[in-house]
Amino acid sequence: MVENTKCECGHQNAVGTVLCESCGKPLEKHENDKLPLEMRYDGVARRSQKSNQKIIDRIWSFFSSVKIAIYLIVLTFLTAMLGTIYPQENTFVNNFDPAVYYEQTYGLPGKIYYMLGLSHTYETWWFIGLLVMIGTSLVICSLDRVLPLYRALNKQQIRKHLEFILRQKTVYKHTIDKDAEQWVEQFGAQLKRKGYRIHRDGTALLAEKNRFSRWGPYINHIGLILFLLAILARSIPGFQMDTYLSVADGETVQVANTNYYVKNEKFTVEFYKDEELPPELQGKVRPKLFQTKAVLYECVSNCGDPLQQPELVEVKQHDIVVNEPLVYKGLKLYQFDFDLTPRLNAVHPVLVDKQTGQTYGPFDLPMKDSALQHKLGPFTLDLYANYMEFAIGDDGEPTTLSRDPVAPAFIFTIKGPGLAESGEPYMYFPMQKDKVKFAQDQINAKIVDRIEIKVDGMENVDFSEASTHLNVRMDRALPYVWVGAAFSMIGLLMGSYWQHRRIWLRIDGEELSLGAHTNKNWYGMRADVAGALKKVGIAVDPKSLDNGGNNA
Repeated sequence: MVENTKCECGHQNAVGTVLCESCGKPLEKHENDKLPLEMRYDGVARRSQKSNQKIIDRIWSFFSSVKIAIYLIVLTFLTAMLGTIYPQENTFVNNFDPAVYYEQTYGLPGKIYYMLGLSHTYETWWFIGLLVMIGTSLVICSLDRVLPLYRALNKQQIRKHLEFILRQKTVYKHTIDKDAEQWVEQFGAQLKRKGYRIHRDGTALLAEKNRFSRWGPYINHIGLILFLLAILARSIPGFQMDTYLSVADGETVQVANTNYYVKNEKFTVEFYKDEELPPELQGKVRPKLFQTKAVLYECVSNCGDPLQQPELVEVKQHDIVVNEPLVYKGLKLYQFDFDLTPRLNAVHPVLVDKQTGQTYGPFDLPMKDSALQHKLGPFTLDLYANYMEFAIGDDGEPTTLSRDPVAPAFIFTIKGPGLAESGEPYMYFPMQKDKVKFAQDQINAKIVDRIEIKVDGMENVDFSEASTHLNVRMDRALPYVWVGAAFSMIGLLMGSYWQHRRIWLRIDGEELSLGAHTNKNWYGMRADVAGALKKVGIAVDPKSLDNGGNNA
């Protein structure tokens, strides 16, 4: 059963309450009971100050501490700085192997940097954990303070306890020789002109102004929480993307992790003439305009099925130039760079049966997204593997060094007459230089005298004249970031430019007792009281209203 503390006014307060929530009488006695009262949260009890705490209460107290929140923020800033020492993995334009890149580029420090996981700092569990802890601290800090404060402000009694009034930081006592209720009405009218809301109870008065400003810090917290949630949402697949895409002329490429495909119908580039350049730049190649005639498609059927061609529907056409991206439903494709090196798009080889001299084909073999099976007369070619830039890894296994067809290679399993029932492996390099470099005939030594795949003439080779490099961005969390920022700014403005001011007074017989409190700008508070008193015939120096304490 929860123990309560009952005030002499009859109101029951929760254990830990410093000032009665109704009349304001101090419930705890101190050595010096003349000092101004501590009015933070109006003296109401907070869960974090609870005695005999259980484990949940201790966790609550830990996260409700402002000191802990500051430590977490500083620690997060420091760890975020570690992520800026070297470039993060997600900023690489080319498909580098991070384990090799950091050591080769930055030496031993780079290797250690990669091994510690700092190459993807902002995606690590511990960095995300710090953000979650900051968010938890913001939520608990707010709830621990805003709920008691709301309860205290809603239970304000107009006729406050005399000790409460006389222990404010702004205090005035005077003898009234006029009708008390009439004087209170006149004084309230003067405060009303200054924007105060007036509440009366006979010869007692409560004047309040700008209460809404008390919620400014908590609205700021709501904004910060929304901001953190938006940042964390970027780790959800499909919420945020910042990657690069290379598309050759005439090629259609899937945008990774989406159902969208982009086609480069034609890339064009114009260069400055010498007479258009300043003398110091003449003789140098400077692009004047590079543009991609792009078409964006959305996959509506067979998406992600490697055995079938995806069904694409055109959703938008746009000529992409620098700073004029193709934009569709949050997806943005920016013109980033280009490559004028001719690039192999596809070959149309034939299969030669060396025993019979029969030739089958040609068949279409694009460098990307080739069909998984080709039937050529009595032979069947099943595509086992496809490498864009073939290489042998450190483990002795085949690998690819990039996504572009720099040194393409295909591994087929060929079935047909004169071959093993389960089929024979055959490795095919479309480019002659790669056939020599990787010794294609030696790899296929088992069936090289039986089968050959080759291209007859350059007319069966498709090259693109240029490739465009696009920067693909999508950030569905960004609107929430802006909403959070807007809330934070509103909260800061509320707490910075307005002050919550309250004036209590009561007249007992002929004795006037007045006390006032504000959360900031005590000079303005005293000026309001002195100005209103002057209007009802009592001249007083604002400085004389100072009852001590911190009046900053």
